[in-house]
Amino acid sequence: MEIAEIKDIALKQKHIDLGAKMVSFAGFNMPLQYTGLTDEHLNVRSNVGVFDVSHMGEFMVKGDGALELIQRITSNDASKLTVGKVQYSCFPNNEGGIVDDLLVYMMAEQEYMLVVNGANLDKDWTWVTKHNTSGVTVENHSDNISLLAVQGPNAQKMLQPLTNMDLDMVYYTVQKGTFAGIDNVIISSTGYTGAGGFEIYFENAAAEVIWDAIQEAGKVVDMKMAGLACRDTLRLEMGFCLYGNDINDTTSPLEAGLGWITKFTKDFVNSDFLKNQKEEGVTKKLVGFELIDRGIPRHDYEIVDADGNNIGIVTSGTMAPSLGKAIGMGYVTKENAKIDTEIFISIRNKSIKAKVVKMPFYKA
Repeated sequence: MEIAEIKDIALKQKHIDLGAKMVSFAGFNMPLQYTGLTDEHLNVRSNVGVFDVSHMGEFMVKGDGALELIQRITSNDASKLTVGKVQYSCFPNNEGGIVDDLLVYMMAEQEYMLVVNGANLDKDWTWVTKHNTSGVTVENHSDNISLLAVQGPNAQKMLQPLTNMDLDMVYYTVQKGTFAGIDNVIISSTGYTGAGGFEIYFENAAAEVIWDAIQEAGKVVDMKMAGLACRDTLRLEMGFCLYGNDINDTTSPLEAGLGWITKFTKDFVNSDFLKNQKEEGVTKKLVGFELIDRGIPRHDYEIVDADGNNIGIVTSGTMAPSLGKAIGMGYVTKENAKIDTEIFISIRNKSIKAKVVKMPFYKA
């Protein structure tokens, strides 16, 4: 079997020069951490951190039929978007599962940007182009675009001096303009941390100029770089799903608690199956839980009841830096999904007591 070549992000050397620990992630060399997970995590919650998430994919869909294509392949209702708005959605597959989750940006009339997970880039591109049966203009810009996520309560204060765009933006909106002297930079008030902030998209050719400007601006607020390790703990504290862990090709958006992005006001791939599932009710649900006894839940640990019967599986788990307690997400049978239900996590052949809790775990 041929081993896929690991890709380099445009700013790889900048991260190495700052002492980042680099790892292979989603087929890319990516910064895992700098000063340490807990330090970076708490800094994002209280101040501002910068993540390089250039592994993400960007597809442009434009022209006649653009909305119709997006409506057919995504679960949310993209007709509700107006220019400058962003929507969370997913690509349902034909088996009741999820090809990927994504963001849909309406950049202009008949012009959209789909932002997909880096690990699913090739799969997603194949899926979109396969369903493009009416010749819509679809372009894969992923290899040419870098993406920095500036997250935390001081993000606006830090970035505003670099642009004449007004960064006092409503959550899930987007604009394009000049940033750090570079034209056609896309800034959205989105992120995967729950700490507020922005995601900045720009061509690789401008990466070093924008990096240097952000580093300089960051000195005013004592900004710190942040890696993928704390991105994961931050998103888990918010109860945000991670593709490959909490959702995948076999999990239904309804089982995953994503009914709110599954709109039956239109027809889309496998919508009849999902509509039936909604009417009949799911047999398992993705829940959040916190441990009562000592231990840390991990992906694929078994979830059992008081008698040791299997009732589910852990999809994500960690010791939450903002909370000082162990938390996780996992699928359990519908009967065990109610808030405050006592469940047990099998950790090294011991049943560790936990309880189902409402998400998000962290509330600002």
